[in-house]
Amino acid sequence: MPWNGAEVAAAAEDAGCTAFCTGDFADHDAYLQLSEMAQGVGRAEVGTAIAYAFARTPYAHATAARQIHRNAQAGMFLGFGSGAHRINRDWFAVPANRPVARIKELIGAVRAYLTAENGETVRFAGDFYDITADIRAPVLGRVEVPLFLAGFNAGMAAAAGEVADGIIGHGLFTSRWWNEVVRPAVVRGHDRAGEARPDWRETGWLITAVDDTDPARALLDARRMIAFYLTVRTYDPFVEYHGWREPVDRIRTAFAARDAEGMARAVTDDMLTAIAVAGTVEQARELLTARGGGLPADTVFLSPPSYLVSKRRQREYARASLALIATAPARAASLQK
Repeated sequence: MPWNGAEVAAAAEDAGCTAFCTGDFADHDAYLQLSEMAQGVGRAEVGTAIAYAFARTPYAHATAARQIHRNAQAGMFLGFGSGAHRINRDWFAVPANRPVARIKELIGAVRAYLTAENGETVRFAGDFYDITADIRAPVLGRVEVPLFLAGFNAGMAAAAGEVADGIIGHGLFTSRWWNEVVRPAVVRGHDRAGEARPDWRETGWLITAVDDTDPARALLDARRMIAFYLTVRTYDPFVEYHGWREPVDRIRTAFAARDAEGMARAVTDDMLTAIAVAGTVEQARELLTARGGGLPADTVFLSPPSYLVSKRRQREYARASLALIATAPARAASLQK
């Protein structure tokens, strides 16, 4: 993440990767890149992990999915994330109060558009979205696209378990956070839904920086990525849970001062080991093996650091991390670049 192009994808597929994802940020649009991926991948599934949920209407999400789905030979998924409150307010100028309730409705409204048959009026009624789309042209028809939800804190993870087809874990997730916070919350969501979920899927990113020629640089880039993510206050429950308040305060002080090196220095060795897979190939293999049940159960998206990392170096990390595929535990055998 972001998409590293068809050439890297071909090498990844040859190495055994079965899923590719992309996301949103200020310099790349999730659906534009998803369209590139759908046309540049042959055997692998493609999807967003994540598209900013509130930056688009349900109609916009669903229309993009319908068009791109035609070219996704091995299937497609949509992953949504609420985004931080200040991003919705300051970047998108959209309301994002009650984000858990709002995103649950958005998933329902997108699903209504994707499952509508030709001639059927698309209907959804809620507190945030009220849709009556009488689309007379014969352009609808059911599209089978699983909808995933990025669930970081317990409330959003429970929402994923209740209304989505799967969860997307963040690159910051540790084994403890998966096992002690996220998975129990998902079970509570399943219980609220009151129905069996045989096709439920657990996916997530893993910050991965592998470089045999310059492992120190790989470790630095992983630290920078961790630090950048931890500037977001939405993740404070995660910080408190791990007892990382002091180093995170230092990270945020350095971020405010635009001191990227200070941010990286504030990431402790314990934080780096618990979150990322970085260093030489051998070091990364050991870290990946040690994670065991602390990885997403179905699909692990190997995610090269992107904060202050050039596109060229991201591609190099993507290629280098293909050496890790055979190392992954059997329960997390589907990996991506």
